[in-house]
Amino acid sequence: MLNRYPLWKYLLILVVCVVGIVYALPNLYPQDPAVQISSTNGSLDSQQLDRIQQALSSDDIAVKSARMTGNTTALIRLDDAEQQLPARDVIDDMLGDNYTVALNLADSTPAWLTSLSAAPMKLGLDLRGGVHFLLEVDMDAAVQQRLDATASAIRADLRDQRIRYRGTQIDDNTLHVEFANAEDRAAARDQISQTYSEFQLADHDEGRRAFLDMTLTEQSIKDIQDYAIKQNLTTIRNRVNELGVSEPLVQRQGPNRIVVELPGVQDTAEAKRIVGATANLEFRLEARPDAPDSETETFPFRNDSTRSATLSRDVIITGDRVSSASQGFDQNGQPQVNINLDGTGGSLMNQATRANIGRNMAVLYIEHNSHVETVMQDGKQVEKRIPETTRSVISLATIQSALSNRFRITGLDSPTEASELALLLRSGSLAAPIYFVQERTIGPSLGAQNIQRGIFSVIVGGLLVVAFMLIRYKAFGVIANVALAVNLVLLVAAMSLLGATLTLPGIAGIVLTLGMAVDANVLIYERIREELRRHTPAQQAVHAGYGRAFTSIVDANLTTLLVAVVLFSIGTGPVKGFAVTLSLGILTSMFTGIMVSRALVNLSIGGKPVKKLWI
Repeated sequence: MLNRYPLWKYLLILVVCVVGIVYALPNLYPQDPAVQISSTNGSLDSQQLDRIQQALSSDDIAVKSARMTGNTTALIRLDDAEQQLPARDVIDDMLGDNYTVALNLADSTPAWLTSLSAAPMKLGLDLRGGVHFLLEVDMDAAVQQRLDATASAIRADLRDQRIRYRGTQIDDNTLHVEFANAEDRAAARDQISQTYSEFQLADHDEGRRAFLDMTLTEQSIKDIQDYAIKQNLTTIRNRVNELGVSEPLVQRQGPNRIVVELPGVQDTAEAKRIVGATANLEFRLEARPDAPDSETETFPFRNDSTRSATLSRDVIITGDRVSSASQGFDQNGQPQVNINLDGTGGSLMNQATRANIGRNMAVLYIEHNSHVETVMQDGKQVEKRIPETTRSVISLATIQSALSNRFRITGLDSPTEASELALLLRSGSLAAPIYFVQERTIGPSLGAQNIQRGIFSVIVGGLLVVAFMLIRYKAFGVIANVALAVNLVLLVAAMSLLGATLTLPGIAGIVLTLGMAVDANVLIYERIREELRRHTPAQQAVHAGYGRAFTSIVDANLTTLLVAVVLFSIGTGPVKGFAVTLSLGILTSMFTGIMVSRALVNLSIGGKPVKKLWI
């Protein structure tokens, strides 16, 4: 019998529609602006939470709800996102340094939907608001750091091989190693050429002084710089993950720049401090009294500039050997950072401390900054970035026994400093310093305006399509519009299930999808009209219209889908958001335009004597 579906097809369409409605529902429950409180000393209870609510109310900050989410954590929901920062300031002043107060967005999805793993779509930077950073990687510093590390390693290797040397010096991209005579230089050259293949080696003499010049090749410099930006990308992603930002964007732009977008972040100072922090650690032994000046360096203490320590230039390990780090307190209640090293770091630390029990070991804190100066260049005033590197000792302690891969750092000023240092060590050290080139802040009000305009555009576009289909195809236009509504629900559900981020280009993709979704119905209905003009019976005309238009519908949608795939593969940021929405919309529109609308037509006229079609 014409125009009848088997029962399983109706059930399949029903199941898909019900699932789509369930997973699209969470988008009707927007996230609440909230402030999250966590205690670092384990003292947070409901009485304190009540006092916090009273303090917020006295400052005219409307609290939607407040509850304990754990033994030492609480979540306060607010009515207005504009009140998050004032609320955090009030709570900070009230609680002090022993508590961490962070801005957050709390889900308001009902529990029964959450139990089904249903969640709303994430909003992008242009909708939720947040910060946009453009960072520049100091490529020259990356090469300099590699040369410093190589010089330290070569000094250690030469001592192990009992080859005498006088010192090392770095000049541009060349490392100069000085020897007492040509024989020692020849022995060192044989050793170095086997290990450091990225250098070009050359001998030169200055009087009785014998030098071995190690110059980085052009390819080696490119490899170092490429590694630096890739490592920085990884490190910054780890830091952003530590901040707990949902759907962040961290990607490379050009040869030496990184774009960071943090949707929902309002505390730009905190984000900038964590993302752009260039601190790293070095563990060094205190220099022996008889050590030559060429092998020692003197640094001030970070918390007491009147004190200083003279350290060996050789580095035991750096912060990139840290596998995990956490904040804690010592027996005197002072902040500390508990550190775990990786396998190589643990071996190096054990080897160095086992042979130097009784000597002091220092933790050197290294921070890279910069300032901009206006200088004359080719007769014009240009801004030039001047890098600055600050090194200071944060801990100097006697080695009591051989250390392994677990130990602690003390001598920190506050729990906040310990927490930030632990975060930086956990996320990894930067391979080269980074500098902020551009910073933009998008407020929540602008995001709300974008959302309103986006929703308005979807409504207007949808209403125009609905009106056209009703006027053009009458009763069949109603069926097409029902299928269009189902298509929109399924599209939203698919984006929510996949965890896609909704942006303004994504909304543009939804509007385009609404326009394209009825293409299939237009092709089918025009084919039915053509059959009716040939005086084909109504049931046969409907059957032929759906059957003969199928190939054209698939061809048209496949070509558009290929374009969307290409956009996603080569595009970035907004282009990808548009491509994702368009791809999902094509798939859902094919399902609704062919199967759902056919099912509605079959249920309406299938198997019934029909003399005239309202089309």
